[in-house]
Amino acid sequence: MAKTSVKAREAKRVKMVEKFAEKRAELKAAGDWAALDQLPKNSSKVRLHNRCQLTGRPRGYMRYFGISRVTFRDMALMGKIPGVKKASW
Repeated sequence: MAKTSVKAREAKRVKMVEKFAEKRAELKAAGDWAALDQLPKNSSKVRLHNRCQLTGRPRGYMRYFGISRVTFRDMALMGKIPGVKKASW
């Protein structure tokens, strides 16, 4: 489980990216690199990192489900994810 502060920092970055997305696009299209440099660094989409929505784990992220592989396995074995079952052959 990730620290609460790390999860909060990532959530703050997501909000900032959404807030400045339109302005960033306009400045990029205009080629105004000096003004683009004045925007906050955390407003850049590149600084986002995928994290598990439940635990905040940064590694083993499954994009389709939005959770980490560990959380996915636990939930799948408990039957909490519809249509997913353990493979056996």
